[in-house]
Amino acid sequence: MALDLFVVLIYAAGMLVLGYYGMRRAKTHEDYLVAGRNLGPTLYMGTMAATVLGGASTVGSVRLGYVHGISGFWLCAALGAGIIALNLFLAKPLLKLKIFTVTQVLEQRYNPMARQASGLIMLAYALMLAVTSILGIGTVMQVMFDLPFWAAILLGGVVVVIYSTIGGMWSLTLTDIVQFVIKTVGLMFILLPICLYRVGGWDELVAKLPAASFSFTSIGWDTILTYFMIYFFGILIGQDIWQRVFTARDEKVARYAGTFAGFYCILYGLACALIGMAAHVLIPDLGNVNNAFAAIVKLSLPDGIRGLVIAAALAAMMSTASAGLLAASTVLTEDLLPRLRGGKQSSLNINRLFTLLTGIAVLGIALVVTDVISALTLAYNLLVGGMLIPLIGAIYWKRATTSGAISAMALGVTTALVFMIKDGLEANTPIYYSLGVSVVSFVLVSVLSRRPEATAADAA
Repeated sequence: MALDLFVVLIYAAGMLVLGYYGMRRAKTHEDYLVAGRNLGPTLYMGTMAATVLGGASTVGSVRLGYVHGISGFWLCAALGAGIIALNLFLAKPLLKLKIFTVTQVLEQRYNPMARQASGLIMLAYALMLAVTSILGIGTVMQVMFDLPFWAAILLGGVVVVIYSTIGGMWSLTLTDIVQFVIKTVGLMFILLPICLYRVGGWDELVAKLPAASFSFTSIGWDTILTYFMIYFFGILIGQDIWQRVFTARDEKVARYAGTFAGFYCILYGLACALIGMAAHVLIPDLGNVNNAFAAIVKLSLPDGIRGLVIAAALAAMMSTASAGLLAASTVLTEDLLPRLRGGKQSSLNINRLFTLLTGIAVLGIALVVTDVISALTLAYNLLVGGMLIPLIGAIYWKRATTSGAISAMALGVTTALVFMIKDGLEANTPIYYSLGVSVVSFVLVSVLSRRPEATAADAA
């Protein structure tokens, strides 16, 4: 175990070194937030895939594979499909806007009040997205190294906060590409083959699990549909993902490299589900299924190799944690803070300060939340329930009004919260009811309120 810890410490030190190099490249406000809008296909593909595949995608998909079998891959499949659709159909118009946040689109279509309201929703989403991956880091380190949960959270989370704060998007890009390579090798080419070998091969896996474990729909059509409603549409409007799109050098880079990243996410989900299925065979009486990933790593791998796979898991989680962290601080500095500062725009030093403060807040939240998939579902329920309808209306409905957009955001988020409290965080009802209420309020209020004067965006 000492050798494993040494490997993980080397990995953490490497992330900090890359963060330092990112700091040296982040010389302007635009460098810090979107890497100077100059990433080529390799860096863009790596950072896009690494952003999506974090704690919930890794720990969560292994857990889903343990419980539901191969159909546990649908969470990552929905995320991957969203990445493909975003880069094929939305990247081109987004790159032309030269903006930093999702909410700036709402301001162009409605007014600054809509940007402030949506900024609050996006901030909540980005914070919880970062929390899910910090939780994943804590879960793995707690089980592997017998640490108190709070210590595991802080040890892993502090590394993320430091490299994200000092270099912004350039640090994230450099660490993401290394993390992408490490988790691909560690999870797909080391852990998965060894798990199948420990089980006795594919035929033994088939023989020892019920037939339902190999059905792609055993998780339930309602759950599959809900994953697409939450995660597919969430990807299309998430600040963390849009911010990655803004880093592309041009439309061609986004289209081809982004599509490749989406298909990679689907394959990653299949690999994690299979690892979970092997874990079910090898550890059939696991007390806490949230620990399925850490438990199978601890059981199956020898010293040193185990450390590499732990580093691969941490790579997946740190990439998404840092993406959520930078997304949250960007919303704060670009959408919310200027209103408090009389319209004055942020600077590089302000960006760094608020990334640090946001990181401290994320660590605090992670200490009181426990379930990675529940935390991720909370984030996406708030995002999709509150933001999807106003954004679609901003693009496709000329009669949409600011009042309609704000009412849809407020009532959509409120409805999502009510049903998450009533039915539980993993229930299907919050997203459906929140979207239904959001649509009705958006249409009714827009029709009943007076149409504002056409904006420059409308005229264009």
